[in-house]
Amino acid sequence: MRIPRIFSAEPLAGKSEVQLDEAASRHLVKVLRLGPGRPLILFDGEGGEYEAELLEAGKKARVRIGSFAEDDRQSPLAITLAIGISRGDRFDWVIQKATELGVADIQPLFTERCEVRLSGERLQKKLGQWQQIAISACEQSARNRVPQILPPKKLPQFLDESLASTDDHNSLNLVLHHRTEETLAQLEQQLGRPQSALLLVGPEGGLSAAEIELALARGFHALRLGPRVLRTETAPVAALSVLQFQWGDF
Repeated sequence: MRIPRIFSAEPLAGKSEVQLDEAASRHLVKVLRLGPGRPLILFDGEGGEYEAELLEAGKKARVRIGSFAEDDRQSPLAITLAIGISRGDRFDWVIQKATELGVADIQPLFTERCEVRLSGERLQKKLGQWQQIAISACEQSARNRVPQILPPKKLPQFLDESLASTDDHNSLNLVLHHRTEETLAQLEQQLGRPQSALLLVGPEGGLSAAEIELALARGFHALRLGPRVLRTETAPVAALSVLQFQWGDF
């Protein structure tokens, strides 16, 4: 039987026992219906994982911490996904699948065609929900480092900041654009092996022509994923899979 993996918001290094928060405890007791004595795997997002044993099942479960294993299961290609925020549960789905596919960080973006408006308390609540989706995806996919869901930014600000921070020799900046003729095979001939990648994807309706031009002016390479037009939730999954196959750990 598969041993449940549980994220601990509390750092685990150097501790023999830990009390889980209410959300993790509720999942163990109400959803998985585990009782004292059951084996667990704990991770705190700092790398590696711990063998553990459930000592006390309740509103705040108590767990004994055992031996440590260093396996991070991190891709050698550090990928940041920058994507326009989409409506409904599409963005939630993208976060889940991008986490499973090994993305390092996710940068939500407000773009010209973005119909989602977030600010203040509603924004903070949504960020918390998105981060929890990433945590749950790490629990499921055996990742031990949780990708950070960054606070949303407007696209021009993000592009200016990415230009200032990018190391051209080690980073590959890509913007998905179905009207370009450039494919990944062609890009691979031009570029060496990158250590990191920044993938820019639009919301429903895609990025505007002006936004594409702005990204290209900031050093991004336009990339086409075949002759078909992909939905905003399909495109990042396809692109991340290709990047992991080409330069990551697929």
